[in-house]
Amino acid sequence: MVHAVLFDIDGTLIRTGGAGVRAFERTGQSVFHVADGVRHMHFAGRTDRSLVREFFRRHGIEATPVNFDRFLDHYVFVLDQLLGELHGQVCPGVNDFIRDLRGLAQPPLLGLLTGNIRLGAEIKLRHFGLWDCFTIGAFGDDHEDRNELASIARERVSRALERPVRGDEIVVVGDTPLDIECGRAIGARVLAVGTGGAELGVLRAHRADWVVETLADVRPHFSPTFDVI
Repeated sequence: MVHAVLFDIDGTLIRTGGAGVRAFERTGQSVFHVADGVRHMHFAGRTDRSLVREFFRRHGIEATPVNFDRFLDHYVFVLDQLLGELHGQVCPGVNDFIRDLRGLAQPPLLGLLTGNIRLGAEIKLRHFGLWDCFTIGAFGDDHEDRNELASIARERVSRALERPVRGDEIVVVGDTPLDIECGRAIGARVLAVGTGGAELGVLRAHRADWVVETLADVRPHFSPTFDVI
């Protein structure tokens, strides 16, 4: 049986209209006086803290705890503003998929496995009315390494269920090859979606268990194994 389904956020649950990247860029300019500071940086599947570290390295800024706090505190403030200005949306099929999971005879825990820091994740998902759908999670301020976050998430699922949970009792839902790698790091099964822009062929090449265009193409049911129809 699958006892937990863990979701990535950006490109999997929601599209923010570029709010996250713009918030990073504006923070770099406002707080550290670096214009156009995120050019050539790749955001998909990364943790916020690893992105901040890369920004510091590229621009010769000391990666001190104080500077991380300065960056991230301002980032979430700008993120909240931008979400109200830009035209983001919930990805196709998300609400129905969550409803179907909740309606199963033995519904799994629904959680988050995301590189967003916790406050950033909450700001994004509250904006789209999704935050309260999830009871557990691992976030970008838990660890910079996305694969380590998967281990943290599994430990939290185990604590919530009051028993050790194997990786194959978890399904990770994501939209990038890095999400697939993250799930594989704990032996989880992976449902990959094309809503984040990755080509389906690329997701298949990284050996996700299921690859679909959008979550609207999925109807879950549980038997001894997790199946999507």
